[in-house]
Amino acid sequence: MGKTKRTAARAAGAFELAGVRTQRVEHEPAAIIFSQGDPAESVMYIEKGAVRLSVVSRTGKEAVVAVFESHHFVGEGCLAGQARRMATATAMVPSRILMIEKTEMTRQLHEQPAFSDRFLSHILTRNIQIEEDLVDQLFNSAEKRLARTLLLLTRYGQPLNPPRVLPRLSQELLAEMVGTTRSRVNFFMNKFRKLGFIEYNGCLKINSSLLSVVLLD
Repeated sequence: MGKTKRTAARAAGAFELAGVRTQRVEHEPAAIIFSQGDPAESVMYIEKGAVRLSVVSRTGKEAVVAVFESHHFVGEGCLAGQARRMATATAMVPSRILMIEKTEMTRQLHEQPAFSDRFLSHILTRNIQIEEDLVDQLFNSAEKRLARTLLLLTRYGQPLNPPRVLPRLSQELLAEMVGTTRSRVNFFMNKFRKLGFIEYNGCLKINSSLLSVVLLD
């Protein structure tokens, strides 16, 4: 597995999709929603759950490039002329996905100004997150990157999305998201636990005190 990380996307507000023709599909954990190289013919909206995006290089190395939670779109590259999926989308937990055909999504964006404005805001917010992730990757230590990733996954600092307990995440997945090795993640997770920043009890609880690691110079 490659060490390239990427985005632990912030949760967005629920989208109003009334009047939009969609197909609802339920996915079990580890189910493939779409695969790298598949025709890009629809946009997906995560109504419930969490989705991991990963890419595989020509040499066979795999990297997690994003993790998206409820109320996020994935696969919207088709709207910009993307003919094939650039990544593989995999359900991380039981997930409910709304599929919107490209033609239907395009029609809604053209005919519904409010919907178009919300979607544009969603895309701009994601771009800001990607820029922050790039700065994080370039300038922060692996320890800070791991702490920031865990805080983002628990929606820390978002008043409309209270912090939550996470399902147990594999250290391999966290290593890919952070851009480091599994042994380093294991070292830092044990350190965070001993300092009381995180707790294990079947699930993973992230305490607000973990923020001190991110703020540490």
